[in-house]
Amino acid sequence: MFQGPGLFILLLGVLITVHELGHFLVAKACGVKVVRFSIGFGPKLFGFTKGDTEYQVAALPLGGYVKMAGDSPYEELTPEEAERGFLNAAPWKRALIVAAGPFFSLAFPVLVYFFVFVGPHEATSTRVGYVDPAMPAAAAGIRPGDRIVAVDGEKVRTFPELPEAFVGRFDRPVPLTIERDGKQQIINVTPRKIIDSSPINSVERGQIGIQPDRKPAVVGVPPGSPAAQAGLQSFDRILALNGTSIPDEGALLEQLEKLPEGTALELTVQRSQRVEAGTVVGQVPSVTQVKLSRLQGEGFAALGAEPADLYVATLFPGSAAEKAGIRMGDRLVSFNGEPLRSFNVLAGELSKLKEQSFKLTWRSAADGQEHTGALAQHTWTTKDRLGQESSRLELGVRPWRPSLAEVSPADTVTVHVSIPEALSQSVAIVPRIVWQMVKVIGRIATGQMSTKTLGGPVMMYQLASESAEQGMDTFLNLMAIISINLGVMNLLPIPILDGFGLLSAIWEGIRRRPISMRVREMANVVGIVLLVALMVMAFYNDVTR
Repeated sequence: MFQGPGLFILLLGVLITVHELGHFLVAKACGVKVVRFSIGFGPKLFGFTKGDTEYQVAALPLGGYVKMAGDSPYEELTPEEAERGFLNAAPWKRALIVAAGPFFSLAFPVLVYFFVFVGPHEATSTRVGYVDPAMPAAAAGIRPGDRIVAVDGEKVRTFPELPEAFVGRFDRPVPLTIERDGKQQIINVTPRKIIDSSPINSVERGQIGIQPDRKPAVVGVPPGSPAAQAGLQSFDRILALNGTSIPDEGALLEQLEKLPEGTALELTVQRSQRVEAGTVVGQVPSVTQVKLSRLQGEGFAALGAEPADLYVATLFPGSAAEKAGIRMGDRLVSFNGEPLRSFNVLAGELSKLKEQSFKLTWRSAADGQEHTGALAQHTWTTKDRLGQESSRLELGVRPWRPSLAEVSPADTVTVHVSIPEALSQSVAIVPRIVWQMVKVIGRIATGQMSTKTLGGPVMMYQLASESAEQGMDTFLNLMAIISINLGVMNLLPIPILDGFGLLSAIWEGIRRRPISMRVREMANVVGIVLLVALMVMAFYNDVTR
């Protein structure tokens, strides 16, 4: 199996060879003489000649090139070669030859995605693991264990398909076809509107408040409450109740419902202790026993506690929340005067507010007192493991979230994608990615996105290595995206790129006379300067990351 350098060479070599193959095939079809088709650069390792073209493999396997007769105005040619030279070809032929490279770079991902999509795939099913009690799904009567079959008549097979199914569907009743106890029924649910924002675009979609994973039973403990007096702490996870295993929140509620008020309860809880070692902060789990009596009420109220969903488990340093005085362990109480019942509700409202200010009330974990402040989300910039920066609007708080080891496995389903369906999906996804890349280039050119997002060979090397570790599908997906990027970038009207050659051929066809040598020389100098500057910037970003 290829490792690091081998994967990088394979990735770059395949993509550039495909690009150059487009130029080669169309040049041959248009009658232009192709002197050499090379896989790799530098000294020739081996090759052969067929017709008037030399085919070779060179020492540096970092791409390839096509040498056409007469592609330089200073090249000395025989009369026969001049007649079949690139610059002497009709403008429409040159336009086709130049456009063929980017076209192949954009068409190749369709083939790649086809092989990624076709055949059987295991994915998270649409079976509901958890229903947020404050969200529309709970109000509509959807329960854990239900399987969603269709949204507004459109079939869904996997949980990742659901967000896309709710795009544009919100603030109105939407019929969901669900399967419960082997029988199908239709339930109308009115999704809440949220806005998913990214540096590229914003999408309005509906949210109903379901998750595929079953939610662990984690408590929030108000100061001075019976739960606090018994020794429970916020973010304790209940593992067992009177010796009965509690895998999730639903199991806890079911066990408590069976027990009458006053029953002695022994809870086995997992508690995480914050540990700091220099600049490294971690959590050390421990297991402890807590004894108390069952109280009047249902759910967490029977323990004198409440769900941990609105308790602040993570606080971003320097964020708007921290500056307002919110601390870890505090409970969020109300938003703009309306009581909060779920963190999902808060997140949905914040997605619509953008930078607008709002009133937030929270209860202090230290003294149990409520505080109200006027806050506004601030831009928060983060770096991923490759050093790529991304910015988003943030309040700066997060609720408790389980680690992968603490989550019960979600229900899975094997999806069989037919050949026609895989082809349809691969043809549809490429234009969407092209449009996203065009918007990214536009935002960088207009200063709306940082040039720090640009990456060079070091970043490509890292991406190739990491994607291969995650599986062949991930590596092929990366190959497709970089191929699309190569095609789009080469269509930019920058001298020495294909886009400028295409524009020149079209311009000459309209004017019916060639562009002067002086103009070509000046354009090439400008193009080289721009590309060198771009390469230096990308390499600098790689180094600083």
